[in-house]
Amino acid sequence: MKDRIIFHIDVNNAFLSWTAVYLLDKGYKRDIRKIPAIIGGDEKSRRGIVLAKSPVAKKYGIVTAETLYSARKKCKNLEIFPPNYNWYYKKSKELMKYLSNFSPVQEQLSVDECFLDMSGMNYIYDSLISLAYHIKDEIKEKFGYTVNIGIANNKLCAKMASDFEKPDKVHTLFNNEIETKLWPLDVKDLYMCGKSTTKELYKLNIHTIGELAKLDEKFLEKHFKAQGKYLYNASHGIDNSKVEVHETKNPSISISETLPYNYTDEKKLKEIIFRQVEELSRELRSRKMFAKTVGITFKNSNFTSYSAQETLENATDNTKEILKVAYKVFENSYKQDEIRLIGVRLANLMNNRNEQVSLFDNNKDNLDHTADIQKTIDEINNKFGKSLIKPASLKVIGEAREKKSYKE
Repeated sequence: MKDRIIFHIDVNNAFLSWTAVYLLDKGYKRDIRKIPAIIGGDEKSRRGIVLAKSPVAKKYGIVTAETLYSARKKCKNLEIFPPNYNWYYKKSKELMKYLSNFSPVQEQLSVDECFLDMSGMNYIYDSLISLAYHIKDEIKEKFGYTVNIGIANNKLCAKMASDFEKPDKVHTLFNNEIETKLWPLDVKDLYMCGKSTTKELYKLNIHTIGELAKLDEKFLEKHFKAQGKYLYNASHGIDNSKVEVHETKNPSISISETLPYNYTDEKKLKEIIFRQVEELSRELRSRKMFAKTVGITFKNSNFTSYSAQETLENATDNTKEILKVAYKVFENSYKQDEIRLIGVRLANLMNNRNEQVSLFDNNKDNLDHTADIQKTIDEINNKFGKSLIKPASLKVIGEAREKKSYKE
């Protein structure tokens, strides 16, 4: 483990940066990263929230997850731009493809961050730290936005290092730097240490990671149960987890999203699933493939991950059919906990439907007709770079599921 070298690459303010790049490409005269601007939902609805903010907006006291109504009160000349998830997904794939040039061992953590296992690459590159600077600078020059890169002997420390100082920085947190760089930090800065855990640590008069590291492991397990072992290891910079390469033997596509705050509202979680299914089903159709398995992945506020899936009788690329199964999987598996990341995965991909069509119905004609309509919708949406058109039936599914979930 001592010889391991892990890079963590994290896009600085991804949603705002990627939107800025999009707008500049379209001829917008100002860089929204340099004005009071935010990425958020529909301003007409006071339930819309801030998803990302520019450094200038931050100076007005605007924070992620506050309402757009509240943000507007703080800054009258605030400019609000809607999220463009299709564009974000495109930029994410573009970045991951670029990073794969430097290591075949890549694990995408979310839409805007990933790990690269650079172990042994010192035989190829003269200096891995110099390489990190090269990657950072080339991304800025080539793609028009900045990233932070953390370098360490494991994933945990690489992730922590990339968060040290932003933007456009390279930081290290090697094993011999734990005491000088990690221990002085506040416990709230420890990766996977949530608000409730932080409050409990403060009550125990533990304020820094160094103070946490000096506690006995059994003491931590007594107060924090299973999480106690993690807190002990993390405070010492211990993490033996591998960089998990995407499995290709069972073809699949997936998308996940780290949420701006911990969600418990089923309606909001379903809205995200709705959007993810739209993107993935469109990707399926662009590849001329069909999915037979639909899965949902959760990561809660304690960073515990769990997932569930269901296999269809017939493979499909139809958004409505996939969404129906995705909602069913969600309702059967969601544990009513606080969710910080949620994702959809389509697996068992194949090149045909293998549809079981009865000799006594017109299902085949219906499938062909639906496919033609879906193809037209995809062409329009792809042309304009967003989900401009949605089949009315998708809205019906969402409304029906919502009523079932909240009225039972």
